[in-house]
Amino acid sequence: MDAVPAYCPASKSTAVWLPGTVRGTLLLGAATALAACATVARQIPPAPPVPADVSTTPSLPPYRLQVGDVLDLRLMLNPELNEEVTVRPDGHISTTVVPDQIAAGRTVPELSSALRRDYSRDLQNPRVSVVVKSFAPTRIYVGGQVAAPGEFITVGPTLTLSQAIARAGGTKVSGDETSVIIIRRGANDVPEFLSTHYNAIVHGRDAGADVQLAPYDVVYVPRTGINEVYNFVNSYLLQFVPITWGFSYVVNNTAAGTTVLGNSTH
Repeated sequence: MDAVPAYCPASKSTAVWLPGTVRGTLLLGAATALAACATVARQIPPAPPVPADVSTTPSLPPYRLQVGDVLDLRLMLNPELNEEVTVRPDGHISTTVVPDQIAAGRTVPELSSALRRDYSRDLQNPRVSVVVKSFAPTRIYVGGQVAAPGEFITVGPTLTLSQAIARAGGTKVSGDETSVIIIRRGANDVPEFLSTHYNAIVHGRDAGADVQLAPYDVVYVPRTGINEVYNFVNSYLLQFVPITWGFSYVVNNTAAGTTVLGNSTH
């Protein structure tokens, strides 16, 4: 078991130097919640030479139908009632016999069972089967401090948190990995904010933090507090100070190993 450094929050600060009329160094940014960093023993299993065959793993969750899926409904003893239906935006389907039935969120066996009950009102011993003919694409949105924000479309299982951010090119230096949030449409289509532990993923502390996203989730990476200070200095302070003075700044991101230096004269 190897000893590896414990995770420490990113240390980000902005120093502003004002020579001439104003002497000294003005500290505008404070360090971000520094914890005591120590060396701890942590055991991470090595990656196997060949990935495990998950196709034979019975623990895979069943697929749940979603809006836009195209379904083939087949009745063995009544083929004249075979038809193709699409899960509507409200999550329901309509068939020749059943005017309305919930489909989204159900597994194929669950929907088949519900349809058999519905068809039994008009048919004796209906043998209804449901086949997913095509899967609706899943849309995930990533915004904020990422390299390439936008909409990302996949077919089949939804992306995980780390996969979605990777699709967006990863977080910028100005992004706060400790405050990434998910915006999800909840009950009655009401949006809700969900916190994440994305920083625990990128620092190898908790693989379980790589949560599965839901269709139409919005992943948002906010700016760091120190980046807000940097923007304030460059967008406001330099505009309204009516004197000419030299200005230099240093932005340190210890976690990312990045140091940004700059100079300006106003």
